Order: sequence, then C-alpha cells, then structure tokens
Amino acid sequence: MVQYAHLLGTNYKQLIADYLAEDVSGFDYGGYVVGEDEKVAILYCKAEGVVAGIPFFDEVFKQLDCRVEWACKEGDWLKPNGKQEIARVYGRARHILLGERTALNIISRCSGIALRARKVSDLQKAKGFKGVIAATRKTTPGFRLVEKYGVLVGGLDTHRMDLSSMVMLKDNHIWSSGSITKAVQNARSVCGFALKIEVECQSEEEADEAIAAGADIVMLDNFTDEELKAAAKSIKERWAAKGKNHFLIESSGGITYETCAGYFCEEIDVLSMSTITQGVPHVDFSLKISK
Repeated sequence: MVQYAHLLGTNYKQLIADYLAEDVSGFDYGGYVVGEDEKVAILYCKAEGVVAGIPFFDEVFKQLDCRVEWACKEGDWLKPNGKQEIARVYGRARHILLGERTALNIISRCSGIALRARKVSDLQKAKGFKGVIAATRKTTPGFRLVEKYGVLVGGLDTHRMDLSSMVMLKDNHIWSSGSITKAVQNARSVCGFALKIEVECQSEEEADEAIAAGADIVMLDNFTDEELKAAAKSIKERWAAKGKNHFLIESSGGITYETCAGYFCEEIDVLSMSTITQGVPHVDFSLKISK
C-alpha cells in the first residue's frame, strides 16, 4: 500500500503546532468546563469523500497527548448512508476538544481535495489519457502542504510545491525581461542544470521561441480544446522534423473537471488545473464524545 505519510519531513509538526496556537491564543474556557476526565470521541464521516490527511489529524492529537485508532485507510472512498464511524480518539476531555476543530478542518479540506482529484484521475483512466494531470500553486496560504497532500492521495500530480521547485516564466516575467529568450537565458544562468524551465506561451510563435531558447516545458495558456489540439500537434511535428523532441507541452487555464476530457490528446504531456484545489467542497466530518 502506498504510504504518502512517508513523504512528510518534520516541518508539518510545526505547522500543526502553529494551527493549534492560532486556535487558542489565550484561555481555553471550554476546556476548563469539561476538565481532565478520560474520554473517547468518535469521528464520523457524513458525506461522500476520499479519506486524506490522516498524518495531520494524528499529529494534532499526538501533540495533545491523545491517541487515534482508525477503522479505515487513507485513500478509502467513503459513501456513507447517514454517517459512518471511521476513527476513535482517546484522551482527556479538554485535550480532545482542544484539537477537535483544527483536526476536523484539516481532514475535511484535505478529503474534499482528494475526492476531486480521484474523480479527475478516474476520468483520465476511463478516457485513456496518458499524460500527467496536475494541480497548481493556487493554494491556501499556510495550508499548501495539506492541500498538495490531498492531491497526491487522490491520485494526481502536485506540480510545483513552491517557487524553488521549478522555474516557471509567466507573462509578467517575459514582459519584465524584454523577451522570452532573455528570460530563459537569465533563468538558466542561476538555476543551473538541476531545474526545469517552463514558459507560459500565448501562441505557437511564442512556443517556438521558448523551445529554441532552451525551455524544457511550454505551457499553452488559455487555449480552447480544439485550438490546443491543433497547436500542440503542429508544434510537436515542426520540432520533430528538426530533430528536437526533448520538451513537454502543458495545457492550462480555465480547465475544470467538466471540461478537461475535451483537452485529452496525444500531444499534451501535462494538463494542469487550479480547480483541483480551488472551490472544492469540504467533506462533512464530526467528532462526538461518547456519553
């Protein structure tokens, strides 16, 4: 079984500590009310979702001296009829309630993204698209690691994790540099051989300039599905005739779950979608202390 938790270093533990600190910046008045009695709380899933974010959920309660036992696995696609028990949290009442909202916010958001990603991934398989479908860097500040983790659990690619993961030269970079060629040359002078350079292009002519300048990836941005297929085919054939095919073509801009199948074609290597992480409904979970 794939263990995406093994990808996590140690920084996520500090993230969890920061989330908890944000939620209790002063006194925990509710915790005073419930006290120190040992309790068991049941985690219920009450809507369709792909379970994602277990390591973060566990860490919330670990930092509060609680223990979690799971009745499901990360990546399970749940379709509860009413509500379904998926985990139990053991610990002092005030500690369970101290972590309740933070843990629920994390797993609800992460599982919603994983569900969206799984649906896109299943559509990709059903249509036989051989390229990569990726999320984008349009994530929630402070929550990126959780959201990108949900993308992975759902079965899609995370694309860039941050600005140092790959060099992406968009329209503002080009305009500020003066030309695509100059922007690519400037980028290569500092990123060296280890990083790929991607250039956002609005036309075949811009794509040709980017490839000639040494770009590893050209992004055809905001093309319609038919425009994209024609342009990608033309670019690949033109450069293959010159003996150069060591570049990738990515499509991006306004692509959604409902429209992405129209963009699937042989010439497209990467399809990126911001809607994998943006505007995604949360999955409904609740945590109830047993009487």
